[in-house]
Amino acid sequence: MTLLRDAELAAAFDHAAGSYDTLVAANPGYHSHLRRSARRLRLAEGGRGLRVLDLGCGTGASTAALAAVLPHASITAVDASAGMLEQAAAKLWPGNVSFVHAPAERLTQAGVEGPYDAVFAAYLFRNVADPDSMLAAVHGLLAPRGRLAVHEYTLSGRADHRAVWTAVCRGIVLPVATALGDGRLYRHLWRSVVEFDTAEQFAGRVQARGFGRVRVLPLPGWQTGITHTIVAERPADNDEAGDQ
Repeated sequence: MTLLRDAELAAAFDHAAGSYDTLVAANPGYHSHLRRSARRLRLAEGGRGLRVLDLGCGTGASTAALAAVLPHASITAVDASAGMLEQAAAKLWPGNVSFVHAPAERLTQAGVEGPYDAVFAAYLFRNVADPDSMLAAVHGLLAPRGRLAVHEYTLSGRADHRAVWTAVCRGIVLPVATALGDGRLYRHLWRSVVEFDTAEQFAGRVQARGFGRVRVLPLPGWQTGITHTIVAERPADNDEAGDQ
């Protein structure tokens, strides 16, 4: 199986949109982990006066995490899947949250322009064709000292963590998704994680794109060694290299 990309992947997410929330709700810690990653942006005063971009918002789980942690920030949530975005926008949101239908790779064409004080990307980078170009685009959207938090299935590199991921997918996720008619998307999910960077490799990719203060932070529960938060900062022009 080759990985799904671009329009093909967006169409698969469109098809799965109606059942997506039900499936992720069965994942212990799914929503609390997103809130933990949002807190790791370390934005003061609930984000008062700040602009935050939620890249790859899906049905709005990451947006809800940001809204809970940063109730005073202006949050723009973007997704390439019209079906997922329709599910997200149909929920009740405070006035500081808005949604934009656009591929992450073509944000400026959709009128999404920086600078942003923070960018949050949950389960996005495995699904873009060119993660390096996407990181460069995010770097350009951030204000100096702006913060990035990537919440992603990035394996530790240990064989046992990879085995747990595969066992959960094959034993639970894929049978349920297949019964719902979305097996192809979730087979992509399994394989995209196995073939993507380890957490440390992705952190190196982030640093190579000009970010500083790059850290890899674990998440608890069964996803230990499977899901991480990678946090980073766009340095200001006058930052010393040693301060990054």
